[in-house]
Amino acid sequence: MTTNPALADLQILIGDWDMELSRTSFLPTPDAVAHGKLAVEWVDPGAAVVMRMGDASTPTATWIIGRDEAHPEYTVLYTDDRGFSRVYDMTFAERHWQISRTTPEFTQRFRAEVAADGTTVDGEWQKSYDSGVTWEHDFDVRYTRTDS
Repeated sequence: MTTNPALADLQILIGDWDMELSRTSFLPTPDAVAHGKLAVEWVDPGAAVVMRMGDASTPTATWIIGRDEAHPEYTVLYTDDRGFSRVYDMTFAERHWQISRTTPEFTQRFRAEVAADGTTVDGEWQKSYDSGVTWEHDFDVRYTRTDS
């Protein structure tokens, strides 16, 4: 199978990454930094993208990204080792990456930019408990490519 043309923009994300979390409310101190691994790969090559986060020493999560070629938005299926399952909307264009979900209980959004050379991604997660009326910082994330 060849890469689905609707997913071609995501090629820049394919590879192995170091994940750095900072400015979090869930780490022991506000200035604490946590590192983990992120692997981004094609499924059946090119049918979808899977992102696998974490390793033996950090929490794990799996993201599966696909897209209907008739729509510019991607759909992301998420699950993690805490038992959470979520569906996100995603856009990715001109190195700008956005992910979001809106529910009455817990709304989230992620905004990031991929460096022109594709070696880093800098982003921020925000959260809302009132369906996106008011937002608060959740955490910063930086992905740094570890493969060549």
